[in-house]
Formats: sequence, structure tokens, C-alpha cells
Amino acid sequence: MTDPVRYSVQDGIAVIAVDNPPVNALSQAVRAGLAEAVARLSGDDQARAGVIYGAGRTFIAGADIREFGKPMAEPFLPDVIAAIEACEKPVVAALHGTALGGGLEVALGCHARVALASAKVGLPEVTLGILPGAGGTQRLPRIAGAAAALDLITSGRHVAAVEALKLGIVDAVVDGDDPLAAGLAHARRLADGEATGRRSGEIDPGAKDEALFADWRAKTKKSARGQISPMVAIDAIEAAYDLPFNEGMARERELFKELMASDQRAGLIHAFFAERAVAKIPEAEAASPREVASIGVIGGGTMGSGIAVAALNAGLPVTLVERDEASVERARGIVSKLLDDGVRRGKLSEARRDQILSRDFSTATDYSALAETDLVIEAVFEDMDVKKDVFRRLDGIAKAGAILATNTSYLDVNEIAAATSRPQDVIGFHFFSPAHVMRLLEVVVADKTAADVVATGFALAKKLRKVAVRAGVCDGFIGNRLLNTYRKAADYMVEDGASPYQIDAALVAFGFPMGPFAVSDLAGLDIAWAGRKRRAATRDPRERTVGIADRICERGWFGQKTGRGYYLYEPGARRGSPDPEVEAIIAAEREAKGIVPRSFTDEEIVSRYMAAMINEAAKIVEEGIALRPLDVDVTMLAGYGFPRWRGGPMQYADRLGLDTVLAELRRLSAEDGFFWEPAPLLVRLADEGQTFASLNERD
Repeated sequence: MTDPVRYSVQDGIAVIAVDNPPVNALSQAVRAGLAEAVARLSGDDQARAGVIYGAGRTFIAGADIREFGKPMAEPFLPDVIAAIEACEKPVVAALHGTALGGGLEVALGCHARVALASAKVGLPEVTLGILPGAGGTQRLPRIAGAAAALDLITSGRHVAAVEALKLGIVDAVVDGDDPLAAGLAHARRLADGEATGRRSGEIDPGAKDEALFADWRAKTKKSARGQISPMVAIDAIEAAYDLPFNEGMARERELFKELMASDQRAGLIHAFFAERAVAKIPEAEAASPREVASIGVIGGGTMGSGIAVAALNAGLPVTLVERDEASVERARGIVSKLLDDGVRRGKLSEARRDQILSRDFSTATDYSALAETDLVIEAVFEDMDVKKDVFRRLDGIAKAGAILATNTSYLDVNEIAAATSRPQDVIGFHFFSPAHVMRLLEVVVADKTAADVVATGFALAKKLRKVAVRAGVCDGFIGNRLLNTYRKAADYMVEDGASPYQIDAALVAFGFPMGPFAVSDLAGLDIAWAGRKRRAATRDPRERTVGIADRICERGWFGQKTGRGYYLYEPGARRGSPDPEVEAIIAAEREAKGIVPRSFTDEEIVSRYMAAMINEAAKIVEEGIALRPLDVDVTMLAGYGFPRWRGGPMQYADRLGLDTVLAELRRLSAEDGFFWEPAPLLVRLADEGQTFASLNERD
């Protein structure tokens, strides 16, 4: 095994190569190797300057995730960077791939930085609930100014090399694919006096712009929605202007330690690891994915066209089938518009859009166009008979070994698969709208779905840049089954006296981007209405029913698309206002049932909403619909707006304590023993003093 940091000298320039695959993470061995190499450079008479670069495909991509949650071992990164900066010989950072977090902080501690044109830099620590803790908040403002530092550090966004050059983060951008050559050339210029290096810690940051900091505090408080690390990061950046460098470094470290001890840091770290662990499924270990070189989509409405664009953006040719030429033209129009939006947002070049439309995207009105397609995704109306008819037709046309996927939000994939002679090739893909944007893909595994088909679903999700979660078959799978349950809890509170507008406001304050009633208006109230009617025949007679949403739908008020739902919408508006007529409907429903309304505090609203979510999630895990609690967390984080800094409902339950959650459910069961009956798994774990996290660790 090679040393993670190697030292050599080329024509009077020391080459310090970080070689810790796959991403040259800053492990303890790398930190120690860097410290040793810089000390060696200082005393090496054969070297006039040094270059730090990353072997392989990237510079230093950040901290070593294997050390997360463990005590940090010496040498500490701030001390290593301080040694680099203090070196009497100029040190150049040669950047390629990504220089993120501690990797960028190492580069900022060097006396100059050159980057390949393809490189990206960033300080994404706020996405993990912390802030740059090795000088990033003190050096970046001195190099790039307060505005750039506030932008990059509070957002965690990555910056391309060209923008980094404009901001002053790097000193030069070089075309080509050889970072070492670029670094050596710049190091020689420094050694020969043809270019000047700087110690960033010695740069005068200038006077503090009080208005700028006040503006960023106001903007960040709004955009962070309860997350504390971006706000604390502003305090750290401000220290670069209020304090001498060494005192600012001490203040940064103090704030960093506070965030490391926070629940939010724990929640964000959990989310980080859960999104990586969710791909560990038994089928991926048992089988290899099938090859997918072409995609077919049946149905060109909003969902089908979005799925087609997601595949096209991933480089897959797509054939979209609609029932007639008029529908085909509508679908082509939707796809073209979505691609144009991608160009407008800078996600796609005009040349690539034109290539997709002329070469990669085709349409047809006959299923025979899908005869040689590797994977077909049906995205027609959410009706069992319609979908079964599609699959019967596909079964007679698709080639042997083709995967047949149904995009369904609720329907029984086993029943759909039974309409074919090849149930082993049938799988459910629950895309979320808009399908080309939303990150979550529930991969629904039917009873007879082959292991390699499941593995293919996860491989396709990765290619589409989506987070795949394995789900079993039940009404609503993981996400919509949970949604149906916690939405009932919200409806019960409305019928008992809470306002839908108060509930939405309380849950936005909790961290959701929207409350459940605003979300319903956005999705369309008619969709849930159809689901309620579909389930009516099988509804348990013990279940409490609330008719408020039905009364709203009976008036033809389906949310944003009709201008009315729970809220009133001005033409073209995305944000609604409370509707007195809806409040009158609610009052009439209460009166008809003899319910005397009572008040709810925001805390009660959140407690009931979360208790319903956690309890149903425990049932989903116990039934095997979700493999592990972390699968539930990822579903809610990636698809349902659950505040990421809380880690997901199962992580949140563990933080509250399962005994606390169980006590709340038992208290509520006095009101409604059927709805609030505690899940057996939750009872067992609470009685044993265990956590949901303990189930994530099982094989």
C-alpha cells in the first residue's frame, strides 16, 4: 500500500502528492503526511518551492467520512494548514476535480492556487450542520471578499474554476488535464519572482460592511428555515472583520465546536449517511443490473414527459408513445419546453438540447415502436384497469428480457404484474413530480420481481441522479402511505377546532417548506379525492372520516390549478390566501357532527402530526415495506420536504426518545383507539430502551 502523501523533487520544485483514493480525503494519515512533507520542504536545500496536488481524479475532496462522529486525532487540520501558510518557501495548490471543505481550506492556506478549467471548489460544511473549521471563514473573506464568502459558506454551493478565478479564490485557470504540470509551472514563476504569492491570513480584509452583513442575516434567516449552521457561519465570517486573524481563528473553532454538539449536526450527518446506505439492498448483492441502453415511456402528460426528460438528460435515448398524433404533439411540446427551461437555467447547452430533440427523442402512436426497447415505463392515468390493459399490450410486444415498469403512486404492482406472462420483469417506479427535478424514486418490488430487475432499477436511478428507495407493495408504498396517515391527523385537528392555516404555519415553523394543506393545493385536491373514493369500499368501519376535503372538491375547487382549494389564488399566483368560504365549510361540518371546536397550540399540532408519522413509519418497517428506518427517513427527506436538519422522522423520534413518543400515542389513544394505537415495533423498542437507529445496523 502506497503512502497517502508522497514527497519528491522535480527540477528544484517539491512535489507533495496526496494519494488517498478514491477522493483523497483528509484522513489522519493524510494530515500527518502533509505536515511531514511541509516540514521536509522547509529544510530541503534542493527545493525552492512546493506544489500540493491530488493523485487520481481529484484534489482533496474534503474530510474523511469514516472519521465522522469519532474523536479527531492529531495533527489537527488547522495546525497543518497553519504550517503550510507559515512555510518560508512558496507553496502552490494545483486543483483538479473538486477541492471541497477541508480540501479548499488546505488550498487557501497555500500561497497560490492554480486550477484546471474543469475543477470545482466549495465549502459545503453547512449542509452537514457545521461550518468550515480550519480557517475557511477567516481566509476566504480575505481572499475573495465578504460578499463571496457569505454566499459560498452559507449556501455550501460549488463554484466552477472560471467563477473561482473571478472571485479571486484561484490565481490562474489552466486548460488541459495535468494539474501537476500547471502547479509546477506556477511554482517556478513564484520561485523566480515572476509571480507573487500571499499568506491569506496576513491579508487585511478591509472595513466591515455592516449593511451587507445585516442583509445576509435577513436573507439567510428566511432561506435556512430553522437551520442554525448558516446563521452561525455568518458570525464566524464577521469575526474575520472584527478580530485579528488568530483571534478570528479561535472564534471560528469555538463556533465550530458548538455546532458539532448540536442536534442539527447529528440530523444532517444521519441524512448524509442514510442517503448512501439506502442503496444497500439484498438484490444488489445477489444480482447484477441488466443493460439499459434505451428507454420507452408510455404516456406523455406531465409525469410521462418529465420522466422522458430525466432520461434524456442522463444521455439515454427515449421513445415516447401516446394514443394519437394530437397527444404526441402535446407531449413533444411539453418535452421541448422542459428542455428549454434547462437551457434557460444553464443546466443544458442549446447544442445539447437540439441534439436531444433531433437524435435522442422520438415519438410514436403504436406500441410496436417499443419492441426493441430495454426498459419501458408506463405513465398513464392512475387507474388499475387502464394500467393492466397497457401491460397486456406490452407483454405481447416487448422483447424478452425487457423490463416493464409502472409509474404508480398507490396501485398494487402485483396485480399489474399478473396481467403479463412475465411478472419477474415487472417493477414499480414511483417518480415524484416534476419527475425531471425531484430527487426521490421509490423502486417498488413486487412478489415475483427478479433480483436483477431490482438492481437495474437502482442503477437507473443513479444514472438519472435520483435517490432510490426500495419499497414493498402496499397502498401508497412508503411515502404516500405515510402521507395518507399524517394527513388524516391534520384533518382530525381541523375538524376538532384547528385552522388549516394555523396547521400549515406551525409545520412551516417546524421546518417543512410548505404545510400539508398548501401541499394538497399544489398537488391537486382531486388526486387525493379519487384515492379516497377508491379506498372507500375497503375502509375499516372503525376509521374516523372527515368530509371537509370532499365538500371542497364537490365545488370543483381542486387547488392551484382551479384558483381555489384550501386557499384562494390570484391568477398566476403560487401562494394563496385564507379562504373564508373554506372556513365556513369547516364550521358547517363541525356543526353537523356536533363537534364543539377547541383550540390547539402550535406545539400540539406538531406533536400530533409527528406522532402519526412516526407510528405509521414503525408499522411500515415492521411489515417490511421499508427495509430499515433509514429508508423511511430518506423517503421523507428526498420526496416530502421533511426538514433535512432534523434527519427524518425516525431520527427525530430517536432524538425525542421512543418512550416519549409512545407516551404521547397512548395519551392520544384515549381519544381514538383505532387511529392512535401504538405500533408493536415502537412498543417493543421503547420497552427495551432501543432506538430505530439500532435497526439500521442489522444485516
